[in-house]
Amino acid sequence: MRRRSFLRSAGAAGIGITFITPGINSSQSFNNTGSVTEVQRIVPVMGNYEVVVCGAGPAGVSAAIEAARKGAKTLLVEAHGCLGGIWTAGLLTWILDQAGKTGFMREIEAQLIARGGANTEIDTGKVLSFNPEVMKFMLEELCVEAGVDILYHTRVVSSVQDDNKRLTHIITESKSGREAWAGKIFLDTTGDGDLAALSGCSFDLGRDEDGSMQPFSLLALVTGINFDEIREFSRWAGDSAAGSPSKRKFLDEIERGGFSPSYLKPALYPIRKDLFKMMANHEYGYSPVSASDVTKATIHARKELNSIINALRNNQGIWKNIRLLATAEQIGTREGRRIHGLYTITKEDLINGSRFDDAVCRVTAGVDVHSLAKPENKDSQKPYNEGVRSRGYDIPLRSLIAADVYGLMMAGRCISGDFLAHSSYRMTGNAVAMGEAAGRTAAAAAKRNLLPQEI
Repeated sequence: MRRRSFLRSAGAAGIGITFITPGINSSQSFNNTGSVTEVQRIVPVMGNYEVVVCGAGPAGVSAAIEAARKGAKTLLVEAHGCLGGIWTAGLLTWILDQAGKTGFMREIEAQLIARGGANTEIDTGKVLSFNPEVMKFMLEELCVEAGVDILYHTRVVSSVQDDNKRLTHIITESKSGREAWAGKIFLDTTGDGDLAALSGCSFDLGRDEDGSMQPFSLLALVTGINFDEIREFSRWAGDSAAGSPSKRKFLDEIERGGFSPSYLKPALYPIRKDLFKMMANHEYGYSPVSASDVTKATIHARKELNSIINALRNNQGIWKNIRLLATAEQIGTREGRRIHGLYTITKEDLINGSRFDDAVCRVTAGVDVHSLAKPENKDSQKPYNEGVRSRGYDIPLRSLIAADVYGLMMAGRCISGDFLAHSSYRMTGNAVAMGEAAGRTAAAAAKRNLLPQEI
């Protein structure tokens, strides 16, 4: 029933109106096997785009802006109510492996500095530290200026392919109901490879030999302390140069207050002298593609972060006024689906420092595997690099192109790579460069009616 007709009939009928919710049909049924059978339904196509980007994290927002700037009509679909993903909804306010990156990464830095959102008070070395609220507003303005259509509070739930296995539409769910969006080229920048998996792409998840996955971490913003007073417990350029002794000292302070955290290398990361990001939590044994697991981990983690702050406040002195300003609405998941692409980046590429003619990004971060299970004590932790030394390596465009479905690209941590390679290239500085390259390629392909691999 069309909305206008519904309103007319509702006004005329008075009492005794029967309200019909879109998408719900009385012929849907529950059977004794514990499942529900849905009837076939017609889903309206709400828009036709050249480039459709699913997920507005660092990779997705970079891809959407670049595609739109190259003249492609672009849609950006996001499950949260802001752009930036793990940077903003996840409060990851330090951008790693961004130094040396050109293009949009440098524009982000310049914009943050001009808007007073970048940390200019404390030397953080090669890391870009920023205020997440400034980042949210800045990314929205850049998207609007570029002509990107943004769709918040909307999740991709399915896709449509033609007879040649080329994507033609995505299906979304939101308060508006179930809707379809047509496109020429689609980008999966969901982090977990949701669109690719829903489209039937093959993928890997977890460590190759046993499927084990790195722990989640719920990040938080902390205030009520001052960098000049807690410098020895805080991450900054001088601490990094000394081997990061602040982490052990910060752990000792938490334990002195009467609480033992799940993460044995907790850290405070300055945004300003009176504002810090805190990473002090590990949630082991959960799957990033299980809503139940993510929910349980988030509830447990938020409780732990409050316990950590209370423990520090018990110490009085420099900690007496510490307060939890905000916990992230999105828990940080280090693992996710690694979608099979036209090329898979491997441990050997890291070791050999591989170069590619179709390189879109040079990764300088090393292997960063957080403990897959909680260490017995603070002295029993394995090194993050798993004994593998990366020489710096290229990410080829082929790793951003899905192997099983046509017209689909990936950017960010869901590109094609093995477990160890993923732990290195997942840094958000690389996600920006990947997204920018994917957006540029997608726009060119859409404009010329070609597949990405034909560009």
